[in-house]
Amino acid sequence: MNTPEEFNEYRSRMNEKILGQDNKVIKRIFNLDTNAYASGKVDVQTKEMIGLACSMVLRCDDCVRYHLGKCHELGMSREQVFEVFSIATLIGGTIVIPHLRRAAEYWDNLDNQ
Repeated sequence: MNTPEEFNEYRSRMNEKILGQDNKVIKRIFNLDTNAYASGKVDVQTKEMIGLACSMVLRCDDCVRYHLGKCHELGMSREQVFEVFSIATLIGGTIVIPHLRRAAEYWDNLDNQ
């Protein structure tokens, strides 16, 4: 499992490399993603919880790590995160359990950094 620092460094480095290709479609997708999580009628914390639950159901470990990092930065508690985990596991079914394990471990890593 990558540490939060390793994950963030890799993500930043690769995003810079990808965006450096100056592809209009990719840049627009990245921009849309950024703007979707901005504060609006739904607050940022709720949007990150939705993103986390969806990422777990879709079984994207990188996305789960990203949203866990954002939830941690926003000051969410372990109890809040585990409620999101419970909803994602309920919706996604038992196939989500391996991702739940990795998500719980990553949250511990965030707490211990």
